[in-house]
Amino acid sequence: MNTRSADAASALGARIDSAAIEALTCDLVAQPSINPGGTEESTVQVLARACRDAGLTVEVIEVAPGRPNLIATVDADAPGPGLMLLGHSDVVPAGPGWTGDPFAPRRDGDRIIGRGTADMKGGIAAAVAAMSALAHAGDAGVRLTGPVRLVVTVDEEEHGAGMRQLVENPPPGEHLGCIVAEPTRLQVVRGCRGASYFDIEVTGRAAHSGRPSDGVSAIDAAAAVIALIGDDQRRMAADPDPLLGFGTWNVGTISGGQGISVVAPTCAMGVDRRLMPGEDVDEIGRRLAADIRAAGIDTGGVGVSVTPTMYLPGFKTPEDHPLVAATAQAVRDAGGATSVGGWTAACDGGWTATALGIPTVVMGPGDINGQAHQPDESVPLSELVTAAHAYLRAALTLLT
Repeated sequence: MNTRSADAASALGARIDSAAIEALTCDLVAQPSINPGGTEESTVQVLARACRDAGLTVEVIEVAPGRPNLIATVDADAPGPGLMLLGHSDVVPAGPGWTGDPFAPRRDGDRIIGRGTADMKGGIAAAVAAMSALAHAGDAGVRLTGPVRLVVTVDEEEHGAGMRQLVENPPPGEHLGCIVAEPTRLQVVRGCRGASYFDIEVTGRAAHSGRPSDGVSAIDAAAAVIALIGDDQRRMAADPDPLLGFGTWNVGTISGGQGISVVAPTCAMGVDRRLMPGEDVDEIGRRLAADIRAAGIDTGGVGVSVTPTMYLPGFKTPEDHPLVAATAQAVRDAGGATSVGGWTAACDGGWTATALGIPTVVMGPGDINGQAHQPDESVPLSELVTAAHAYLRAALTLLT
């Protein structure tokens, strides 16, 4: 960051208000936006109002009824490549174990507690605070060379409908980088594995359990498929990537059978396969189907189908890319501790990096492993404020 940009960061940083970040985080959390089972519309309405009050240009795009994406922009007319800040408005269901109402946010010391505080409404509030400050860049004697856009999508926690809409209808102009505000504890993540889901349907033939040889057990065949998946897991684990490790399988759901005294005619599994950058979900499905055939599982009256139902690509940004260095330095200059590495989680940054061709990192407040998707989810307010200053400084480094 040059001297002029550093002076601007100090002047504009004084506009970042911790009380405003807390208030917006709480207002967003109070709108449940549960996925599956709800809509994100009320959350986006609150966010759109906050962005307009901050002087940002706001566009709301309906993806499905009650499910709008939002794009908020500062310096929309700046001619050069811009910077994208990316988030999502949906949250997972609250689940059991909370000590209070998950959607009535509350403070416990420095922490704000509520579903979505870490994943990732707090990060969105921090991004809005940074952009609100950037709207006054001219007052600090600098002019952004390109726009800063906050993109908030729906359906990230399930099937990615909001991101698919963005890929099909990207915002105008080029972007020199994207910072995803997912909870990384302010660590700079330059690579993520992707994610995919498969439905595996197995059919057999029912028979009386007194003479099971008259039937063909779909459950037995499903067990053989699970064994194949385990073999593939061990193969991948033997050759890990230094940054991201290796792809993983998880059989998350299984159901089957007709009754205890009946040879099972059907069995269905829901399977998660985490992806390495560059892996193709259709090819993985074809390879598993070929392994099933080669093992002879789908013979003798057994049928097996392997159907991909969700795909989120992985990505890896080079360690020496300017976006990586600028983001890490911005965190340090904002008073945070950070490092550069990879992530086992998946996020919409896979789409910005691959489908939109935008260099991408993930950096945000909150703890994906320690807080996200858990009872009494929380995020430190001090970390939200640091994140806001880091987003501000990254934008000034890259766009002035």
